[in-house]
Amino acid sequence: MPQRLAWGVPVLVWYLGLDLIPHLPTDVVLVVRRVLLASAVVILVRSADAALDGVNRIYHTLPQAKERPIKGFLQVANVVAHLAGLILVVAILLDRSPLIFLSGLGAMTAVLLLVFRDTLLSLVAGIQMTTNDLIRVGDWIEMPQFGADGDVVDIALNSITVQNWDRTLTFIPTHKFLEHSFKNWRGMQEAGGRRIKRSFYLDQTTIRFLEPEEVDRFERWELLSDYIEAKRKEVEEHNRCHPAREGEVDVPHHRRLTNVGTFRAYLIEYLRTHPQVRQDMILLVRQLQPGPEGFPIEVYVFGADTRWVQHEALQADIFDHILAVVPEFDLRIYQKPSGMDVREPLSRLAAGASLEIP
Repeated sequence: MPQRLAWGVPVLVWYLGLDLIPHLPTDVVLVVRRVLLASAVVILVRSADAALDGVNRIYHTLPQAKERPIKGFLQVANVVAHLAGLILVVAILLDRSPLIFLSGLGAMTAVLLLVFRDTLLSLVAGIQMTTNDLIRVGDWIEMPQFGADGDVVDIALNSITVQNWDRTLTFIPTHKFLEHSFKNWRGMQEAGGRRIKRSFYLDQTTIRFLEPEEVDRFERWELLSDYIEAKRKEVEEHNRCHPAREGEVDVPHHRRLTNVGTFRAYLIEYLRTHPQVRQDMILLVRQLQPGPEGFPIEVYVFGADTRWVQHEALQADIFDHILAVVPEFDLRIYQKPSGMDVREPLSRLAAGASLEIP
């Protein structure tokens, strides 16, 4: 700003020094003075532009800058200053009162609304977003209709800049945020828990009842001891209340523990004791609708670290353990057969070997 104001010094010198130059025609003096006054207005407008930019830079150093950005409002003030400067420059050069041009703006309202339509809509949208705290600089947002998925790096009057995860930039008109829906992940970051929601499929042919010796084995597991003890009592009480009739060998209505139910109980206890899983948020291991691809089990928990890399590492660790422990319950992960699954038996059959059908 001081550098731009410094340009006003020679203008002021020329304006005051015109009277010291002898034998100048009056008309020349008037024209030069008008040009100098118009130049002074331009210098003031440019200095105001620099001052507003300086205010924005200083404000960005404050903690509340991310929550309440003022760049859009400063840009509105800048536009108003330039319009006022333009009117004054024209009025000075034509030697007319600025009120004449201001009174003529009424007839140009329709043209101005058409020209500055997006700017006016963005101004209103910016006020609403700032007032309702919808977007801040640094927020992670998703707006698929514009291909935006990343952090907000700038909030201006006419556009909001999003830096996507592939480091590209998406520029979205500000008023589009009120016309279209978008997802803001700030709530997740403030809550301190990031959701893990993933399913895996079990082979339905491996689901069965547990044998007594298997129940005894699982009871020795620290994570399952309380569950097995409680289930033993529950099952025995139920079977006492529903005894077998005389002559019945297989009693369908008798309850027994299953390998998939015990496996699900193990996963719940495993997640409850995991140090990186939020215990004060939803923790759920549930069965989904069985289908041709197997019997789906869904893990629904929240990790304590919301950072992307750390979150993915936690998710991978949990499912590494799950996939490794499945055989302990005599279960099998369902996987569609590939070409290699068919090629090996066919090659053995072609070599004259017999195939064993399980």
